[in-house]
Amino acid sequence: MSDLVIVESPAKAKTIQKYLGPGYEVIASMGHVRDLPKSKMGVDKDNDFKPQYTDMKGKEDVIRELKKRAKKCDKVYLATDPDREGEAISWHIAQMLKLDMNENNRVAFNEITKTGVKNGMSNPHKIDVDLVNAQQARRILDRLVGYELSPFLWKKVKRGLSAGRVQSVAVRLVVDRENEIRAFVPKEYWSIDAKFTAPSSRKVFDAALVAVDGEKLEIPNQAEADGLLARLENAEYVVKSVKKRVTKKQPAPPFITSTLQQEASRKLSFSAKRTMKAAQELYEGVDVQGVGAVGLITYMRTDSLRISDEAKKAAADYIGTVYGKDYLPPEPRNFKTKSNAQDAHEAIRPSTPELTPERVKSSLSSDQYKLYKLIWERFIASQMANALLEDIEAKGCTFRASGYSVKFDGFMALYVESSDSEDGSKKMLPELKAEDKLKLKSIAGNQHFTQPPPRYTEASLIKALEENGIGRPSTYAPTITTITSRRYVEHEGKALKPTNLGEVITELMKDHFKKIVDAKFTAEMENNLDEVEHGEKNWVSTLHEFYDDFSQTLKKAEEAMDGKRVKVPDEETDVVCELCGRNMVIKYSKFGKFLACPGFPECKNTKKIVTEADGNCPRCGKKMLLKKSKKGRSFYGCEGFPDCSFMTWNVPTKEICPQCGKSLFMKGGKSGKLVCENEGCGYERELKK
Repeated sequence: MSDLVIVESPAKAKTIQKYLGPGYEVIASMGHVRDLPKSKMGVDKDNDFKPQYTDMKGKEDVIRELKKRAKKCDKVYLATDPDREGEAISWHIAQMLKLDMNENNRVAFNEITKTGVKNGMSNPHKIDVDLVNAQQARRILDRLVGYELSPFLWKKVKRGLSAGRVQSVAVRLVVDRENEIRAFVPKEYWSIDAKFTAPSSRKVFDAALVAVDGEKLEIPNQAEADGLLARLENAEYVVKSVKKRVTKKQPAPPFITSTLQQEASRKLSFSAKRTMKAAQELYEGVDVQGVGAVGLITYMRTDSLRISDEAKKAAADYIGTVYGKDYLPPEPRNFKTKSNAQDAHEAIRPSTPELTPERVKSSLSSDQYKLYKLIWERFIASQMANALLEDIEAKGCTFRASGYSVKFDGFMALYVESSDSEDGSKKMLPELKAEDKLKLKSIAGNQHFTQPPPRYTEASLIKALEENGIGRPSTYAPTITTITSRRYVEHEGKALKPTNLGEVITELMKDHFKKIVDAKFTAEMENNLDEVEHGEKNWVSTLHEFYDDFSQTLKKAEEAMDGKRVKVPDEETDVVCELCGRNMVIKYSKFGKFLACPGFPECKNTKKIVTEADGNCPRCGKKMLLKKSKKGRSFYGCEGFPDCSFMTWNVPTKEICPQCGKSLFMKGGKSGKLVCENEGCGYERELKK
């Protein structure tokens, strides 16, 4: 007989089976096997919130197989993911299989490698009931809010709506930002911007007029800008002083869950959901050519910046060999984890740093490779030497140019962190010396307006949730998925914009359920759940503290809105209904947005929403339209379909082919190339990096 090891997924089972070998049988539970019922509340509010768990529908065969295998084995080990959710899955399986709860049958793998699996199996422990209770408390809290607040929204707004603790606050952040943007009053100002070349270089650099006659400059309108330009006619531009200062730039720390999702959004344009899907696959294990099944990264739901000594040494060995000793810091680098972090796992890093992205590329999907490369480069760079930047400030007349030159690239040789608000003011400058006479290439007055705060992107919203203490590593991606799938928030490019529905619901919640949409209150609830996890707080009393007040608030809201309903205004468009002349509005179906006449039911006219793209069809010259495949992938097709069947995955542009005069298409993103898709032309051009 052999020992049975139960994990969540078949991929994870396959990888772990390789390391355990004979004597062990590894099978997958396919995630949760028991949960609160879908058809009813499933929580006894009058009996200290006792949950009524049931076997999940569709899991009958899995449960039967687990019971069958457990009877035949010597010992059962529960090896689900090392977090609250994983602990709860193990607890449910243990209850279902009637295992001894005092037995050391729980094992955890921070990384699914030979070392990680060996360490986990060597240190079995009891199921952490505090961790389970924290998960139970969160699950029941969300069930109470969802099953009691959602019906209220159905009665007062429309059926099918849902509400939740974290999602409601996330939507409010997006709505509040939109209100800030609407309330913003832009202020006009002007700048005088010049381009120069230095005697030492042909490289053109920018400088801005910052002072006149020794006084700081503000240019409120075009008249003053024109006056300054007239004053500068035929002026000689001489560098009066150059101030240099060498600064050290440290590398960014290795990823935690939130920063991985943010950077994947910025650099790869991945949604949080897409990022976590690829990360889960990399953690659970991939068949790498010449290596076999191996988990390529450590556990990806973490808020800790801690790195093992073994991993630091592996990184140092690689850096020393490939880049040389100059690229190693004097001592292995440590990063300080935030004080409120759970610190249960290491930071996200490659489990085997020697497995470089290029070495495993052929064994990975496109998403897996891109994400692994990002994680690998960020980790290796985090263990490299500082970069040395030479800051330069040159004042010519009353112009100033600020920038830097790189004295030693350090970690920048491999990786530089992205930012949500890229600041283009600091640029590379040529070598400059005092008394250098500069050649003026151009000078102009430019009109500007102060800008409102930008809309949230997925990356900046995750950052805001983390900074406000809302949610935890495992909740960021599901929260964003929920608020977009429920159509409270929608994507406009990378930006997140509230829908009319999202704004109406948020205002209703702010009026009647202030605590539910209050960031501080939600953060405090997260802290309470953390205290439950650490055994410092009772989970039942935590639920009472929340629900006793919530139930009274709900009762008052129902009384205040007795007989009242809130209408969600339709989003009007400038598309005119050709049947009755009204402006059509945007409606939703399970297939997405469409246009409908507001005169329904008298007028039942509907239309597809058409998004025109740049460029024209290379076959017939008609407009190109943005379309979606059945799997939701964007492509471009001719508006003349079905008469013209031209389609492409490449992005149409306004640029014209110099050979045949047709529209050019961008292939491979902004770092790819422009290609002509006119049959027989063959023109292509690399885009500037």
